[in-house]
Amino acid sequence: MNLFDRFLSRPDPDEPAPPDGIRLVVGLGNPGPEYEKTRHNIGFELVDRLAAERGLKWTKEHKFRSKTAREGRGLILAKPLTFMNLSGNAVARLMRAHDLRPDQILIAYDDVSLPPGSLRFRASGSAGGHNGIRSLLEYLGTEEFPRLRIGIGAAAPDELLTDHVLGRFSPEEWREMEKVLAIAADGVNCALSAGLASAMNQYNRRA
Repeated sequence: MNLFDRFLSRPDPDEPAPPDGIRLVVGLGNPGPEYEKTRHNIGFELVDRLAAERGLKWTKEHKFRSKTAREGRGLILAKPLTFMNLSGNAVARLMRAHDLRPDQILIAYDDVSLPPGSLRFRASGSAGGHNGIRSLLEYLGTEEFPRLRIGIGAAAPDELLTDHVLGRFSPEEWREMEKVLAIAADGVNCALSAGLASAMNQYNRRA
């Protein structure tokens, strides 16, 4: 991270100290209408659902390179606008500005290694080939941040991975994914209220 990024990411001295537990939920995806409802944007879809459930409005915050939706001084939802490969830049800015620890940040993203509809909460881990998570590891300097992997299934044998993840769900697939997103939102709410371990126990085998 360069000095300019660090300056913009300094904690606000008037911001109260954050409580323990998850304070920031970030959905990974790519900005722009051409990427809406693609498999790679399932993280965006999840935080959109969480914001809608709470009646929260999205605001573009250029200094964080993100859209955010805030619930009082407690919960922040975010969608990085940096494109997937630079997601860590936006998350690092949010983390430093709000004086958060990595373990207070939950990242939701698509995972081709899980069957469609599978959910996996984890407290830490490697990138597993996901460029957004690779960027987070670089900018946060740690693997120790919670994440929710949402299964989108592997590409077909004759299909390029980029075509698969940037492709849209079929109408039938999307109807099923909407059900999955409802369960995933319940899981995130569980993690927020009861802790990550509780969400892992209750939702990691759900599909």
